[in-house]
Amino acid sequence: MRTLLTANFIKTAAAESGKERSVYWDATMPGFGLVVTSNGARSFVYQYRANGVSRRLTLDGKLTLADARKEAKKRIGEVAKGGDPVAERRRQVAASKVAASGTLEFVAREYFRREGRRIRTMADREATFERLVFPKLGAQPINEIRRVDLNRLFDQIEDQRGPVMADQTLAFLSRLFNWHAARSDDFSNPIVRGMRRIQAGTRARSRILSDEELRAVWSAAGAAPGSFSSLVKFILLTATRRNEAAHATWDEISGDVWMIPAQRYKTGKDMLVPLSEAAQAVLAEVPRIGQFVFSYDGRRPITSLSRPKRALDKACGVTGWRIHDLRRTARSLMSKAGVPADHAERAIGHVIGGVRGTYDRYAYRDEKAAAFEKLAKLVASVIKH
Repeated sequence: MRTLLTANFIKTAAAESGKERSVYWDATMPGFGLVVTSNGARSFVYQYRANGVSRRLTLDGKLTLADARKEAKKRIGEVAKGGDPVAERRRQVAASKVAASGTLEFVAREYFRREGRRIRTMADREATFERLVFPKLGAQPINEIRRVDLNRLFDQIEDQRGPVMADQTLAFLSRLFNWHAARSDDFSNPIVRGMRRIQAGTRARSRILSDEELRAVWSAAGAAPGSFSSLVKFILLTATRRNEAAHATWDEISGDVWMIPAQRYKTGKDMLVPLSEAAQAVLAEVPRIGQFVFSYDGRRPITSLSRPKRALDKACGVTGWRIHDLRRTARSLMSKAGVPADHAERAIGHVIGGVRGTYDRYAYRDEKAAAFEKLAKLVASVIKH
């Protein structure tokens, strides 16, 4: 149907009765038209012939009539020069699909899908990629990832989450790269020896604070109240990792329960942390000035801990310890307080392996709550003496 296309006609045009769509060809521009579907959708089209074949190119339906005419004139010029806009668009779509299929995220998701049933820890690997790898390198073609890109990623993870997490991410990426290399003719694993943050043979840290050191640290934190001091106490009483506590938000805490969401927890699963009365008392001292519990301005969590940590070291006189040592200290104190090993491990979020880890789906909430109360009582006893 041919008609004069106007802005008013476009607003009121409807598909002919009994038809799914109708085309209204513009009386002033050959090949240019408006398509209206039975559900009211509208789009502009340009009809032309290329190499003896009739083609119909769909233009953006959100364009104004004037802009759609300009777009159609542009396409008319391309066709006059021997071009084929439909074929070119198909080539671009195909190229984008090929490009997407070569990204690190695309390859990784194919790896998860094909190998997930064979690898017991695949859920942990996938969670690590979602949190740490995809936001930085997911959209990059896997064949173009360089060692400098990887080292930049591992440096950031080491600074924010520690060298162990950086090395774990490196290991997960290396296995993905090896898997992809076995299926590709032109890819080789860019990870080489020397990229680990903890070199082979280096002993794992075993540092815990003695009773005297714990007493000194707690006393110095109490003498200089503030977000960092409260964070130190909270990490000890909840036995959580540094960033898990530092990035806590008020909406994660409800009464005597802190639910750490899966995307922020190392295992990639939601973690329920019962809060002892002592931990709740620490939170009660923290002013609610924004979304984040431990924050200097309420808008951002505490991210840089080195400067306040140095000030705390100077005030308490304890040296050679790290914030993460508080978690190890808390776990050791749980054992000293008589908490059963299984309950203590579950309280600090360690995964129980073997058949029990596979089939035991009991939440252990009461047992974890009892473990944290025993920890709090022992900490209080140590501090008083």
